[in-house]
Amino acid sequence: MALLAPSILSADFSKLGDQIGLIGASGADRIHVDIMDGHFVPNISFGPMVLAAVRPFSKLPMDVHLMVTEPERQMEAFVKAGADSITFHVETTPHADRLLCEIRAQGKLAGISLNPATSL
Repeated sequence: MALLAPSILSADFSKLGDQIGLIGASGADRIHVDIMDGHFVPNISFGPMVLAAVRPFSKLPMDVHLMVTEPERQMEAFVKAGADSITFHVETTPHADRLLCEIRAQGKLAGISLNPATSL
């Protein structure tokens, strides 16, 4: 079963709360939040404060995608900010198995992303 998870990265940031409300009204299953640190990927996006600020605008699960170096250093802040699931890139941490367990221990869903060049 496919789930629809629009990314807020394409939203009008001047109306972010309203746009998140529109996602909920659209029939989407969750809201995707891309977090980029400028190290692992060249762009920079949101931090946990933005997630915490927009969390009240929707009851949909917030799916956080950590495209950051050392995601284990940021995971807890995003859990506290309202993430319901956290996905990180296996290329960014030496102990992906431990991080998966830590995320799940917080009662959140956990996932791993792979860059296209990374072998399964």
